[in-house]
Amino acid sequence: MRPSTGHTPQPGRSVAAPRTGRKATTPGGPRFVDDYLGYLLGQANHALFKAFEDVVREAGLGSLEWRVLATLSGQPPMAVGRLAQEVLSQQPTVTKLLQRLAAQGWVSMCDDPADQRRTLVAITAAGQQKVAPLIAQAHAHEARSLAGLGAPEVKRLKDQLRRLIPAR
Repeated sequence: MRPSTGHTPQPGRSVAAPRTGRKATTPGGPRFVDDYLGYLLGQANHALFKAFEDVVREAGLGSLEWRVLATLSGQPPMAVGRLAQEVLSQQPTVTKLLQRLAAQGWVSMCDDPADQRRTLVAITAAGQQKVAPLIAQAHAHEARSLAGLGAPEVKRLKDQLRRLIPAR
């Protein structure tokens, strides 16, 4: 015998609400994921990138290639392990990708003079030329996506998100 939830569904009626942008309710109240920060952040990230993904693909890049080149843009050489953390990927995956990007002339890799066990990676002029227009388009996309918020709200949102990110 199932425990009673105090709610008897009507025949042919589903408990889950359709995807209308409103919170679905269950017999016990709002769904956990509708108010769970990790889920909300993930959904927001997915929505933001999904709308920009076509621009990245049209430029001939995959999402990880885009994240790598954008992360390296305007930065001094970076250790591969740190880059993997920055782009939210596993180091072996990033290493293989970097080999392909180096073969295309978009990044260069060299041994770290301070620690021969580490490899440093930097964006090349060709890589910077490839990613610069995308970064400009990403800024424009972000501005359109956040147009409903005022500048102080955007600043506050970004500041609060940065506080959640552990120091590196």
